[in-house]
Amino acid sequence: MVDQAEPLAQQAAERAVDLVVNAVDINAIVAKVDVNQVVNEVDVDAVLNKIDINAELQRVDLNPLLDRIDLNVLLDQVDLNELVARIDVNAVLDRVDLNDLVKRLDMNALVEQTDLGAIIAQSTRGVGTEILDAGRSQVVGLDQVIDRWVARIFRSREHAPSAPPALLAMQAEQ
Repeated sequence: MVDQAEPLAQQAAERAVDLVVNAVDINAIVAKVDVNQVVNEVDVDAVLNKIDINAELQRVDLNPLLDRIDLNVLLDQVDLNELVARIDVNAVLDRVDLNDLVKRLDMNALVEQTDLGAIIAQSTRGVGTEILDAGRSQVVGLDQVIDRWVARIFRSREHAPSAPPALLAMQAEQ
């Protein structure tokens, strides 16, 4: 009789479970669950330690999560000086193709933005000033030679001043 009662009890239990499950509104129960409380109870570090993060990241689309993150808040926490100090500038420059970079330059636009007239005038002015200074020093030297010849011809022992009196007075004050 026990052998016959067991299947009957099993059928009755299954029927009772079906009736209870069908009678219960799962959505109403889930609506009453405080999800924040459940999440607060979860030890995230323990969960992350038990999973293969790389495998899980390949399964999960992170874009919706990243779209919700305010990157400005994260960037405010970054020390840019420390970050830049870690960069090997030489390694970066080794990867730069300067020929390709120069090919990308718009030389016509660069020339248009350059005031060539001012550059030429400035360089010409500099050359002109140097030529004028050289000429002046030659004239001063020639003046001194002529002064010595005149002094010899007239047998004068008194030489002419080396500069105009006003200039000599200014040099004396300094």
